[in-house]
Amino acid sequence: MSSKGSSPGSSSYTPYTITGSGINSQGNSYDTRSQPSGSAYHYSNTDGSYYYANGNGSTYHNSASGNSTYTAPNGNVYKK
Repeated sequence: MSSKGSSPGSSSYTPYTITGSGINSQGNSYDTRSQPSGSAYHYSNTDGSYYYANGNGSTYHNSASGNSTYTAPNGNVYKK
C-alpha cells in the first residue's frame, strides 16, 4: 500500500511513496520512502521526537521538547 504526502522543512510540496515501514528494536516507528529526488526515510520516537531524511539530502529533526533543526541540501543548518 502506498501513500502520498509532503515532508516538513520545505515550502514546496514533495510527493513520496512509502515503500516500507515497521518498528525498530528501540520501539520507534519508521518508514522508508521513494521521492522523485531519491530514497528517503522518516522515524518517530516513543518520546515524541521525529526525523526526516529526504532524497535531496536535506534532513529535518524535531526534538521531544519542540526544538527543530532543518539541514538544507547545501549543508546550511537552520534551528528554531
